Amino acid sequence: MADTLQALTARLTIPGLPEWVGLVLLVALGVSLLAFLAMPYAVFGVKSRLEAVEAELADLRTEIRALVRQPPPARPLVEEDWVAPPTRTPGRAGPAEPRLGVPVPPPAARAEGGGARRAEPRLDWPQTKG
Repeated sequence: MADTLQALTARLTIPGLPEWVGLVLLVALGVSLLAFLAMPYAVFGVKSRLEAVEAELADLRTEIRALVRQPPPARPLVEEDWVAPPTRTPGRAGPAEPRLGVPVPPPAARAEGGGARRAEPRLDWPQTKG
């Protein structure tokens, strides 16, 4: 048994990799193959759910067919209920246009009578002596 495993490992050896890598790949391939073969058994119990969905789909189809066979409404609702938007005349004040930007606040009010004003510092440098 040990000789057979060693011979299999020697045959599966991939150059540049450890000897056990080929065996691990073979085991992973075998597990994947078993999962693929066992897949139909994992879907048992789905048949009843599929039949329920098919029955619901058949009900929806009959409802759609009944709706299609109904006579059209007495008057076309879309054309008669539509109202044109009001037009603006140049001399008439209407609703203000919506702003696209953020409103800007007015500048701060200054105190009358020579309040403290900001003055930039005066730089006296570089001083030249001469």
